[in-house]
Amino acid sequence: MLPEDRLVQIVQRFEFLEAQLNAGAAPDQIARISREYAELKPVVEQIARWRAARDGLTDAEAMLADPEMRDLAQDEMARLREEMPALEQALRIALLPRDAADARPAIIEIRPGTGGEEAALFAGNLLSMYRRHAEAQGWTFQMLDLTESDLGGVKEAVARVEGEGVFARLKYESGVHRVQRVPETESGGRIHTSAATVAVLPEAEDVDIDIPATDIRIDTMRASGAGGQHVNTTDSAVRITHLPTGIVVTSSEKSQHQNRANAMAVLRARLYDMERSRADAERAADRKSQVGSGDRSERIRTYNFPQGRMTDHRINLTLYALDRIMAGDLGEIIDALTAHDQAARLAAQE
Repeated sequence: MLPEDRLVQIVQRFEFLEAQLNAGAAPDQIARISREYAELKPVVEQIARWRAARDGLTDAEAMLADPEMRDLAQDEMARLREEMPALEQALRIALLPRDAADARPAIIEIRPGTGGEEAALFAGNLLSMYRRHAEAQGWTFQMLDLTESDLGGVKEAVARVEGEGVFARLKYESGVHRVQRVPETESGGRIHTSAATVAVLPEAEDVDIDIPATDIRIDTMRASGAGGQHVNTTDSAVRITHLPTGIVVTSSEKSQHQNRANAMAVLRARLYDMERSRADAERAADRKSQVGSGDRSERIRTYNFPQGRMTDHRINLTLYALDRIMAGDLGEIIDALTAHDQAARLAAQE
């Protein structure tokens, strides 16, 4: 049975927020109220659909007493009884506790793993894949730091992605991505295996993480790129070291002021992610059974180029559509991972 008292509370809260917005909320409260309103709206809409079907079923049952309406009532009851399980399941999913970070922008960090120059080239392929996916979704994709290898691959890439539900959609990408293909650097035509790591972090707000000025060291330096590309003649690149943890972040765009802001945003995201991971570990020992547990040493996916195949090992999903996937079409994969995670969380509640 669905918790009717909780449904009532959600609808009442939504109506209260709607009234506040219509009345003109205080300027310093509008963003918070609008965000909560937007989060509750799809839940309230799902409640309304479920209630309409439930009430329709009750009305149809009452019509059975009328001989002239009995056939119509029976048809209506059959239709609604068929619809109710799916409506109830959709509502249960809508009622699952939300990750507070789901609506936030995401910081994506990509680094080559085993495989030398081929791993760096594959890291560049992943960067392009996520950039194209973001563009297709209408999200903003901003490079914060990019260090290229000699052959045009990626030694390290850090990007910020902003848009509706960005972290909720991209958080399952964290982990080790393995590639099997004939490298561009291989003349013998042999298939090699290499890897790259992806970390997706929710962007932290100032109120989430307080970083005292005494905890950081800021160095400026000249930006440089492979083969002399993108070299600045002024000390515009910024490197920030967080002294308590040893975390080092860099940003090497043209503006030193912007680089400092970018590097601080990445540092806050990493520290916030550390706090979230620590809290998760303390709160739920069974979190390892869930997709998206955040273990970045986990091999999550294999991209096999000779066979045109992508396999996500967490949910045993195999798709023979590698060209489409590398072009940024990740919707089917992300939808399947989201559904698996929702099913696991529903099962944990029962």
